[in-house]
Amino acid sequence: MKLVVLQPSYLPWLGFFDQYDWSDVFVLYDDVQYDKNGWRNRNRILTANGPAWLTVPVRLAGQDFPPILEVAIDSTRDWRRKHRISLEQAYAKAPFFSTVYPALAGVLEQEWEFLIDLDLAMLRTLVDLLGMPWKVRRSSELGVPGQKNARLIGLCQKLGASEYLTGDAARSYLDESAFQDLGVKVHWHGYVHPEYRQRGPDFVPYMSVVDLLFYHGPESRAILRRTHTGASQEPETLHTLEVH
Repeated sequence: MKLVVLQPSYLPWLGFFDQYDWSDVFVLYDDVQYDKNGWRNRNRILTANGPAWLTVPVRLAGQDFPPILEVAIDSTRDWRRKHRISLEQAYAKAPFFSTVYPALAGVLEQEWEFLIDLDLAMLRTLVDLLGMPWKVRRSSELGVPGQKNARLIGLCQKLGASEYLTGDAARSYLDESAFQDLGVKVHWHGYVHPEYRQRGPDFVPYMSVVDLLFYHGPESRAILRRTHTGASQEPETLHTLEVH
């Protein structure tokens, strides 16, 4: 069984779904500490003016951030309407707008108290649009204690994993030999971003997967699979607009 453990993300990028597609079980690491300025509550879409952030406002107090599953959305901000408008303005002329937009808008029309519930609902919608099966488990519901390396090994044991896929960020703490001692083969995720037709002549990588879906619809999963291996990459820094 192939296992991936990743923190949740809002409107994730293509590399997130590359890992999802590889896995047999996909664990959302929802009870680790929230990281401000990460990907839990934001991502980018491609507009006529270039990449723009869609950010879900959250309520944070103090220096110690809570676990991801306890992060509350700031409901005093009109972000849901703004995100719907931004998606419509950016992709109204895209070939699959009539299919993709209603699905996303259906999630954004609902009120959400906690960020994790929004991220889960949006993830399920995107998985459906990509034609992938639902295979998500939440770390908070699995009852596996420990930190970093020990907990990841515990998750592999709990779920019966024989293969585990992780990224370069884990190289500083992951003890690959400890996994091997348990018969678990560790794979280091490499993802070369595929190019695909977008709104402009010059391809802009590292957008949310919605960018791919709006332009390629049911072919999106096949495009994701064009470049399944390669040097590990993180979404690079681009000049972006901000939409809260």
